[in-house]
Amino acid sequence: MFDRMLKIMNDNDYNKIKNSNILIIGIGGVGGYALEMLVRMGLENVTIVDSDIVDITNLNRQIISLNSNIGKYKVDVAKKRCLDINPNINIKICKDFIVKDNISSLFNDKYDFIIDACDTVTTKVELIKKAKELNIPIISCMGTGNRIDPTKLKIIDIYKTSNDPLSKIMRNLLKKEGIKKQIVVFSCEIPMKTRDRIPGSCSLVPSTAGIYAAHYVIKNILNK
Repeated sequence: MFDRMLKIMNDNDYNKIKNSNILIIGIGGVGGYALEMLVRMGLENVTIVDSDIVDITNLNRQIISLNSNIGKYKVDVAKKRCLDINPNINIKICKDFIVKDNISSLFNDKYDFIIDACDTVTTKVELIKKAKELNIPIISCMGTGNRIDPTKLKIIDIYKTSNDPLSKIMRNLLKKEGIKKQIVVFSCEIPMKTRDRIPGSCSLVPSTAGIYAAHYVIKNILNK
């Protein structure tokens, strides 16, 4: 199934991707696309974490979401989809909501990379702290809500971000933890204002952020 990819990649690089083990937290608009890109690049070892179920409001932007799977756990839907793409995948799922008290349970396996695509600030900070402690590379995805221009996305150190409220909060918290650098996917587009506190979303920005995160992981695996 990877014949076309092997026209532009040698066997050694393909095997690096295939044999890597990736942890993805959050399988929504961003994480779902990151997962799919990695699977279609040949990754065969992945753990996905998400406590949510598919909701009708997910249909406009999440690659795993269909009318036929509303009400099902996102990790169950994502696992089935990945195995339908490549039956050889070793995919583990976790339906826990990750907090400080249970985060260590994720690290019984050894990972080559972590993608943080979750929405909760405290969880994002704990993931980064744990990754630094265990010396595991991690890329953290910042806000994609209330934005419509995917060309404004960048991969950058969080301390160089701008126009993103989530990045600002994260910078302050990471600074207090003594973490001086963290690579993130972020949008420099100024968020639009909505009528209430619920953020708006479209398919363009979260999907591209997920692809950016997957690309960063692949690039680092190949350069390892």
